[in-house]
Amino acid sequence: MGLVEHEVQRDAFTAVAEFRSELYACLTARSDALFELCDALLCTDGPVRTLVDLALAPEHRRGHGALYSGINHGRIDVARLRRALTDVPLPRAGDGRLVLAVDVSPWLRPDADTSSDRSFCHTFGRGLGKHQMVPGWPYSIVAALETGRTSWTALLDAIRLEPAPTWPRSPPTKSETSYRVMRKPVPVPWICPPQGGRPPKHGGEFVFGRPETWGDPDAVTITNTDRYGTATAQAWDWLHPRLTRRAAWGDHEGPLPIIEGTMIRLSVEKLPSGGVNKPVWLWWSGAGADPHAVDRCWQAFLRRFNMEHTFRLLKQTLAWTRPELRDSQAADRWTWLVLAAHAQLRLARPLPRDLRRPWERPAEPNRLTPAQVRRGFRNLRAKTGTPARAPKPSRPGPGRPRGSKNRRTANRYDVGRVLATGEPYNRPAHHKKGTKPRRAD
Repeated sequence: MGLVEHEVQRDAFTAVAEFRSELYACLTARSDALFELCDALLCTDGPVRTLVDLALAPEHRRGHGALYSGINHGRIDVARLRRALTDVPLPRAGDGRLVLAVDVSPWLRPDADTSSDRSFCHTFGRGLGKHQMVPGWPYSIVAALETGRTSWTALLDAIRLEPAPTWPRSPPTKSETSYRVMRKPVPVPWICPPQGGRPPKHGGEFVFGRPETWGDPDAVTITNTDRYGTATAQAWDWLHPRLTRRAAWGDHEGPLPIIEGTMIRLSVEKLPSGGVNKPVWLWWSGAGADPHAVDRCWQAFLRRFNMEHTFRLLKQTLAWTRPELRDSQAADRWTWLVLAAHAQLRLARPLPRDLRRPWERPAEPNRLTPAQVRRGFRNLRAKTGTPARAPKPSRPGPGRPRGSKNRRTANRYDVGRVLATGEPYNRPAHHKKGTKPRRAD
């Protein structure tokens, strides 16, 4: 081992040990159970199938009751844990900038009627060409991206999106659902018509599905790529949507603003999967875009797909969305434990050896995937130690008497139904199950 490599491993080992100590300090209630649960998540062989299986890991010295007690009744200092995730070394671009990506991933809970704060989550790919709205908990996740093609990201924050207020609105027309429409700026100078009147606020329509309404683009770039072939980007500047007084603008006082930006239409020659290469429309909040800014926008959009590898790791290997939890606060605690486990894998990236399977190819030096680093984390944990205290001997409670029934029924919640006033939505009596609408005389 060279001197430089030894120095890198020593710094990585110190970073892992310091982060583990800070993580334990962020757990303010049921800290020992939560910390050992995080260690069991990191050291279990293979993908995690169920949450209770983690209680069988040697790193989890407590019973399954302590596991669920920590998830349901523990407390995490989220603000301090956020600072801990941002204080560790973060990946940066060649010029030293942080490249951040924000994406929403759902924790689907379609049959959990007793779970509160569920919203309708937009899902794609559940069927051929189908988009569905499935009840669940949508989480908005922020990550710092690395350069190049990689499955590593630095997760920084996760927020569960609350159900949005429901506002009354008329059913959408066919043209609204078929085409997206933007507005062009008002021509300058504006010529007043003979009948008079004030100057208009909006110019002509820019319909995505009608090329005759686009006009000449303000910027066009052509880039040759290895995976997508020739990528052509067309940009139209100073476009804006026509806002209405509903949803987020329902309580706005005064005239509605005009939010101008740039629309970018990206079309590629081919897709790596061989699918249909449909054009992609991108909205950029800046105006006056030059060709260099247009290329930077669509290339940054393609970089967000690095987060898809992270979501796949969180859900398929670390079992982020596997637990069938009832309380949304418990789901938040489990989410933060998964983010803390992923941060430890990233910090320990240069430390483990390539513990590959007999049928796997050897990995290049310092090119291990997160799943490969996780295979050797058990050996690393033996060196860093654990701040969690040993469990105290105890006896299980008596529980409910044998033969008795549970008379404490759980509350049922509607999905994503919150009025604009903040009051919960109550389903009409004739819409409830087991009732029939009253027949008019």
